[in-house]
Amino acid sequence: MLLFFVLIKYLDIYTRHGKELTMPDFYGQTLQEIDSAGYSDFYDFEVIDSLYDDNNKAGAVVIQNPLPGAQVKKGRHVYFTIVASTAEQVIMPDLRDLTLRQAINILELNKLGTGKLIYQPSFDKNAVLAQFYKNDTIHPGDTLVKGALIDLVIGSGDRNYKIPVPFLIGKTREEAIYELNIASFNLGNEFYMDSVQDDLQRVFMQEPRWDAEISYYPGDSIHLWYRSDTAVDFDAYLQTFLPDSLRNDSLAVDSNFVF
Repeated sequence: MLLFFVLIKYLDIYTRHGKELTMPDFYGQTLQEIDSAGYSDFYDFEVIDSLYDDNNKAGAVVIQNPLPGAQVKKGRHVYFTIVASTAEQVIMPDLRDLTLRQAINILELNKLGTGKLIYQPSFDKNAVLAQFYKNDTIHPGDTLVKGALIDLVIGSGDRNYKIPVPFLIGKTREEAIYELNIASFNLGNEFYMDSVQDDLQRVFMQEPRWDAEISYYPGDSIHLWYRSDTAVDFDAYLQTFLPDSLRNDSLAVDSNFVF
């Protein structure tokens, strides 16, 4: 019995039973600042990735895992993505004469993003006619900062054809923008209803809706509202959009739409 008691106490001490810490928010702080504040006495930090962000200083934390507010044990490993000191450079591919879907996928493979889709009359419907970066023509082989947004001029053919609006509810921002672009729409205004912008934000509302009766055309914009999946049960929310609940759809959405 004595040995059993000693073993239990040892396990409590070893696992720090009942002694949890609240994870701080390290966003915007450098590793040196974090260390000088004494946090290294409580956590083990590890940098697992870096990205370029001209809105933050070099070396600043932009993503952390576990998230702020999580309850963890002392000595917990905390993984950081920090701001790179210099931007990663990538090569601009040649997108001309490709279809819009091909161009978007190639941009993604080359660590570039799709900017504005500009439609102009052309018999070559849905093909890339020109590529621009910051309103200037960008040539194949030019170097760009990773993540740069490339505007594409697309042949509209007969623009008097409407296209269906995609269903974007529950998608992450990245997923939603990809679906928009593939469907030939532009991203319009964005609204973060929970004020905090993080990786947990998902599309809560869209305008126009996927079942809009008004006609929409290539190049039109779709506006998105986001909420955090820590504030909304998206699995339950998405159930309101199933076919057998469409009659209650509008009411379910409007009741949750709070600025």
